[in-house]
Amino acid sequence: MPSDTDLRKLVRFSTEEGLIWLSDQRMLLLHSASLTAVRRELMNTIGMENTRRLLMRGGYASGERDALLARQIRPNASLFDMFSVGPQLHRLEGAVCATPLLFELDEKAGRFRCHVRWDHSWEADAHLREWGPQNDPACWMLIGYASGYTSAFFRRPALFKEVQCAACGHSHCLIEGRFAEEWPDGEQLAREYQPDSMLVRIDELHSQVEALRTRLQPADGQGPLLGQARSFKVSVDLLRKAAPTQVTVLLTGETGVGKERFASALHDMSARAGKPFVAVNCAALPAELIESELFGAEKGAYTGAAATRIGRFERAHGGTLLLDELGEMPLAAQAKLLRVLQSGEIERLGATRTIKVDVRVVAATNVDLEKAVEQGTFRRDLLYRLNVYPIHIPALRERVDDIELLAMHLLQKFSAMHGKKVAGLSDRAVAALRSHRWPGNVRELENLMERGLILTPPGELIEVATLFPQWNDGGQSRLSAQGFLVNEPPAMPDTQTNDLYDEMQRQGLSLEALEDSLLQEAVHRAGGNLAAAARALGMTRPQLSYRLSRLRERSPEAKE
Repeated sequence: MPSDTDLRKLVRFSTEEGLIWLSDQRMLLLHSASLTAVRRELMNTIGMENTRRLLMRGGYASGERDALLARQIRPNASLFDMFSVGPQLHRLEGAVCATPLLFELDEKAGRFRCHVRWDHSWEADAHLREWGPQNDPACWMLIGYASGYTSAFFRRPALFKEVQCAACGHSHCLIEGRFAEEWPDGEQLAREYQPDSMLVRIDELHSQVEALRTRLQPADGQGPLLGQARSFKVSVDLLRKAAPTQVTVLLTGETGVGKERFASALHDMSARAGKPFVAVNCAALPAELIESELFGAEKGAYTGAAATRIGRFERAHGGTLLLDELGEMPLAAQAKLLRVLQSGEIERLGATRTIKVDVRVVAATNVDLEKAVEQGTFRRDLLYRLNVYPIHIPALRERVDDIELLAMHLLQKFSAMHGKKVAGLSDRAVAALRSHRWPGNVRELENLMERGLILTPPGELIEVATLFPQWNDGGQSRLSAQGFLVNEPPAMPDTQTNDLYDEMQRQGLSLEALEDSLLQEAVHRAGGNLAAAARALGMTRPQLSYRLSRLRERSPEAKE
């Protein structure tokens, strides 16, 4: 097999954050005893047959994930070298020492043969210790991994059989793989990876419950308002209670949190659902036109008014009118709006009579209206009239647990729109989404998901670099060839490297002098605490002590 150096570089240990990464996928170091305990519990609960199939499916999913890396890591390598990523990752992950013995492929003829020797299978060892010698192979997760990896790698069903197993008394395990249709019992083997009838029924019941729950949730033409965060659920509950009433609602929150979605959902849940929903962005309308846009204008009311103009209030008659960015409305228009809210009547520009309108007004703003009143840019009496039923929509950064849910929903939406499917989000991408500050809120997330879908090849995971090109995880450790963790400080951007080099040249500093200065500065800022200084420099305390001792030998001033 080829060298696994390229694979070891993908393994990163971020000990400060408690994270282990394999490329963009989060990994775990688990005691094999804990997995054995889970295996035992499953066997005692649902029986050996159901446990075997359940673990095979779990291994299959793991293999599929690793297969996404194979062609990305070695795009210009031979087919065997690319395929070897799977067996080599199985080794790196500590599952088994996998050694391919035979690899033959004739894609035109639809023929595939693969024999792999397994040594030190964790499953065989664990099963043998727990239940003694077996009559049938026991490497269920591993065989599932091999089938899932190969199927995803070739993008066609491929299945493996374990023809000998260390749990059955053999010196090592041996597996054989073919395309599914090549096996005489291929249909039966494929059924091993289908959900058990009991689990299928449970999943169906879960889907029915979710469907019923969705019907009870506020929704608009784009579907239900998604979110499980407590602050968000409070807002949704307020919206639901307001829906059957005629109360004027004031929606507040930052730009991009979904105020128009809330207003639309309120309309769709109300008795006005069959009538028009009209939205107007007050900030987008010129001050001289906003009154005619809202209330309409008679022919000749102003220069250029060649015909009678129907305003937004009249268009929304019987329905709902959303006044978005209300805080940007001019004071003159605010006075007329207040009169309409109090009387239910409008007067077109240039008209001599009033028109009765039946409109539910929903106002939305990202402006602090109390401060706007103090600054004289918003009428206090209008604020009191609108602030009867305020609903604050939380910012996305306050709904961290909802981010992945929203992201996957948006991916499905854009997949249907663009006719393109991806495998989802990598674990590092999800972690980056959760830690992002989201100044643009849900609208920003929407833009990121659409861009990520477009830039990612079909069938692959959206990676963190696709969403955030400048993303940096900070200092991490990598796996050396000897299997030890080696500190790897974060790479410095090219611009910073250039600036540092230029400064060294300007001051006439040598590399040794620069290192000495950094060591002394780190110790000074840590208040003489060598352990803290070492952490700041990304080294161990003994390493720092050694460098400081060399510094004292070279510089008498450092001794003092």
